[in-house]
Formats: sequence, structure tokens, C-alpha cells
Amino acid sequence: MSEGKVALITAGGSGMGAAAARRLAADGYRVAVLSSSGKGEALADELGGVGVTGSNQSNDDLKRLVALAMERWGRIDALVNSAGHGPRAPVLEISDEDWHKGMEIYFLSAVRPIRLVTPIMEAQGGGAIVNISTAWAFEPSPMFPTSAVARAGLASFTKIFADTYAPKNIRINNVLPGWIDSLPATAERRDSVPMGRYGTSEEIAATIAFLLSEGAGYITGQNIRVDGGIARSV
Repeated sequence: MSEGKVALITAGGSGMGAAAARRLAADGYRVAVLSSSGKGEALADELGGVGVTGSNQSNDDLKRLVALAMERWGRIDALVNSAGHGPRAPVLEISDEDWHKGMEIYFLSAVRPIRLVTPIMEAQGGGAIVNISTAWAFEPSPMFPTSAVARAGLASFTKIFADTYAPKNIRINNVLPGWIDSLPATAERRDSVPMGRYGTSEEIAATIAFLLSEGAGYITGQNIRVDGGIARSV
């Protein structure tokens, strides 16, 4: 990685988002972290970066993050979109309001920052984006209905974006984690994984770091499963 690259991480105060921020900082990126809890600001301070306490469902908060990074470093090379947890219920018991919440949490939370950073990346001559999605985007589970539906939409958005911006050297990919140690552990879930264990947030972060790297320079528009072998489809 060339010196001085800048990465933005949304919903980066804990879990996979925080692990991604730590990994990218260790790889030499300057990091700007957004989280609603204040943990993102604390983590950014620890990593020598900048942080904003706010929501990835707020255009104003996202604009503050982008402006802070641009004021501090004058560029944005990478964006990592993480997300919180949306409504869960039997599929026909989910209200219109909760379906809309799911779209806000899992879909628009990625679209908004992508919309903000793309012109910056285009002016710079390139950049890379990774969205943290879910292993159940293509093999949906009734446990996570709003996540699966919204993130299937995110996969379509990602492909359309990739087709549009690949000529401008802007890449975008989705990481599809399975059961990861940031979630509550149960024996039933662990036993459903061919590798027989939960994945770690650090493993997801390592995949993200690769997808942002020059070594992944010919990868765009893809959905990369990191699930211990749960998914069977091609």
C-alpha cells in the first residue's frame, strides 16, 4: 500500500467495523470512524485518526465524517460500510415501518456514504469500497428477514455501481460473513458450520483489507463469502 491512504469506516465502534478500522490502521491507512455510541471516536483517537459520533442513517453525520477526513488529509481512498441490527420477526408479522427500518439499516446506510465519497474518488483517479453484508443475502434465513431482503438489494446495487464506475478505477465488493464472534454463540449455530467454529472479526477485517488492496485490483462487483463453508451455491 502506498503511504498516506485514507479509509472511512461507518458503524465502526465495535464488532467487525472496529476490527476493520484496527486492521486498516495497522496496514498504514489513516482512518476516520463513524459510530453512534462514541466508541468510534475513542477508537479513532487510539489509532491516530478522526472520529464522529453519529448515525450512518443521517446524511448530515456522514457529511461531517467525509468533511473531517478531507479537511485533515485531503483524500479518501477506501470506504468500509458496516451496519447495526435491524428488525426481526416472522416474515408476515413485519410491519411496513420495520421493513423501512431494515432498508435504512442494511441498504441505505451503505448507499449514502457511497454517494458522498464517489465524486472524491473519481477526482483522485480511483478508490475502493467494501460493504459488510451477510452470508444469508442469497440463502435467506427466517432468522434475519429484513437483513436478507435488504442486502439482496445491496448486492444488486453493488453490481450496478461496479459496472458504472469500474472504468473510473473505483471498485466495490461485498463481504458476506457467516456466524462471527461478534454475535452470541450457540452450539447449534456452531455445529451448522462445516469448519466447526465461529469466524472472528479479525478474519473479516483481513478479507476487507485484501479487497481494498492493490492485490485485489481486478476484483469488483463481487460478493465474497466468509462463512466457514455454510453456503453451498455457486
